[in-house]
Amino acid sequence: MFQTITKTFQFGDQEVTIETGRVARQATGAVLVTMGGNQVLCTVVGAKEAKDGQDFFPLSVHYQEKYYAVGRIPGGFFKREARPSEKETLTSRLIDRPIRPLFPKGFMNEVQVICTVMSADKVNDPDIAALIGTSAALSISGIPFVGPIGAARVGFTEADGYILNPNYEQLATSELDMVVAGTSDAVLMVESEAQELTEDEMLGAVLFAHNEMQVAVNAINELKAEAGKPMWDWQPAAKNEALIAQVKELVGQGIADAYQVADKMQRQGALSELRNQAVAALSGEEGQPSAKEVSGVVSSVEKQIVRQRIVDGAPRIDGRDTKTVRPIEVAIDVLKGTHGSALFTRGETQAIATCTLGTARDQQIIDAIEGERKDPFMLHYNFPPYSVGEAGRMGATGRREIGHGRLARRGVAAMLPSQEEFPYTIRIVSEITESNGSSSMASVCGASLAMMDAGVPLKAPVAGIAMGLVKEGEKFAVLTDILGDEDHLGDMDFKVAGTEAGVTALQMDIKITGITEEIMEIALEQAFNARTHILKEMAKVIGYARPELPDNAPAMTQIKINPEKIRDVIGKGGATIRSLTEETGAMIDIDDDGTVRIYAADKASAKAATDKVIEITAEAEVGKVYEGKVVRIEEFGAFVNLLPGKDGLVHISQIANKRVEKVTDYINMGDVIKVKVLEVDPRGRIKLSMKDLIEDESVEG
Repeated sequence: MFQTITKTFQFGDQEVTIETGRVARQATGAVLVTMGGNQVLCTVVGAKEAKDGQDFFPLSVHYQEKYYAVGRIPGGFFKREARPSEKETLTSRLIDRPIRPLFPKGFMNEVQVICTVMSADKVNDPDIAALIGTSAALSISGIPFVGPIGAARVGFTEADGYILNPNYEQLATSELDMVVAGTSDAVLMVESEAQELTEDEMLGAVLFAHNEMQVAVNAINELKAEAGKPMWDWQPAAKNEALIAQVKELVGQGIADAYQVADKMQRQGALSELRNQAVAALSGEEGQPSAKEVSGVVSSVEKQIVRQRIVDGAPRIDGRDTKTVRPIEVAIDVLKGTHGSALFTRGETQAIATCTLGTARDQQIIDAIEGERKDPFMLHYNFPPYSVGEAGRMGATGRREIGHGRLARRGVAAMLPSQEEFPYTIRIVSEITESNGSSSMASVCGASLAMMDAGVPLKAPVAGIAMGLVKEGEKFAVLTDILGDEDHLGDMDFKVAGTEAGVTALQMDIKITGITEEIMEIALEQAFNARTHILKEMAKVIGYARPELPDNAPAMTQIKINPEKIRDVIGKGGATIRSLTEETGAMIDIDDDGTVRIYAADKASAKAATDKVIEITAEAEVGKVYEGKVVRIEEFGAFVNLLPGKDGLVHISQIANKRVEKVTDYINMGDVIKVKVLEVDPRGRIKLSMKDLIEDESVEG
């Protein structure tokens, strides 16, 4: 019944099997990838014909994790997987980015990729298996696709060097988490975060991954040879050379002049007028091309003119050379009600970043298939339509916002203090108020500034920069601090974030079939110089965290107590901790290891609660004098309360060399007296003395 074909290869420490012909046979292409303990079903469906009037490539990628893959039932009321998680959205983007440039130009047929994690081992991330499976499914589908691609994850430690496909445990101690995808010839996509690695170490990781992934590329090629469907008979539409010549003659010079206007809105207005002029002159009459076709040719002429000027060494759109960063303006404390805020402007790109400090109870709970965890750091990125001068639909957070926010988070996460050093929950929000160039890298700069303004003790300030590429034949130009138009018309989006000491995040997307090691080296060098320049501009305003938190931030104290004393702080049925909270107005969180975090609206409340907890958990010290209340009278002496839950006995036998017949003749219930600790025995019993602590009389005990 089944004609199953499989290919198996060793990929680092894991065995990978790609199987086709048994599952999802009605899809255009389908494979089941088993990589270690993960199994991912990857399917591809392509439409044989493009929709009428389709003027873009409708590729959609959907990565989904099923809870049954780890034997769990989803939480919530409906008990089924709902909207995609942030992890699923980010992995969908991770798969989309390297495959998109490998479809031929002009291919407008709808293609849908679905990757379903059907079994997971909670040890390794399934994303690499999904990338390899997508490549295999496309390669055997017959859809026009200039693949296959391979993919690999790389870790790094000083002791072990580069690590191929590290698992979750290895990544916890790794200085690098990098995913690389590429063909047999070149790298197409890089996504990474790092602990201040050098440019050479980052480039070495990219080359290491590209070399190691070739075993996957070769296996997919072998699978394609045995199981691949016939390639579709698809040819791109022939270029209308006559129309191209007419457009160049009519508006070519005007386009060249418009692309020398530095102001984005003025430039767009001039280009819009030229487009309307071309459409009015060259379409509308019988036998003439459609308005859409003319508009498309104008766009291609724009692209050709701008790209040729750049590789010929002419000044860029705004007059800069290839290495200059646009003017930078930095301001902090711009929003009075926030804990920290910054306004970062680079040319026509601007972000307002805010920092909010919260308690441990504000941590984000993440319910992933590998288990539930808490995250004390959040970075949220918003891109409202007004930032590009448009009136657009406002709705739920989109894939772009999630992806850009995660990239900015990667840039600053490595420089955050540990929870032991700074046990606050941190939320950064980056509002993009103007956009013409990389707003995610502006968010990195703004986040760093806002946190320093709020008093978050960052290990070092972080800045980010976006690089571009224009490549025509053998000629190429790497552009520092690209504009939106240069990104749209160029061949590469290369973003680097880091400190003066090294790289903390790197993301690269290639729109052509790959770039060389030489281009990556040049891009990294220019990015380092630009990053250093931006950090210096930031340091003119603030170069390190404020020494004090703002007055409106929650006051926090963290102390460590003996875990055996936790019950004393909580009390029977929680009575003691409730009483402390009501009395001081503070919130008290206690971990099983004895870590006590106390949060309050002001420092006085936090101190009062801290003092109370210390009192409750303190041990009586031999030789120390305490002032305590008499809580019990016996024939032989009195029991005195020294500390909460700690009573000691002062034995009273004689006063002024006279035998004491009745203790209450000298001490009564409720009296507050001074006593000295003489001894604490192994069972915790405390022996006290009043000798030398009262005037005129000698009290022996």
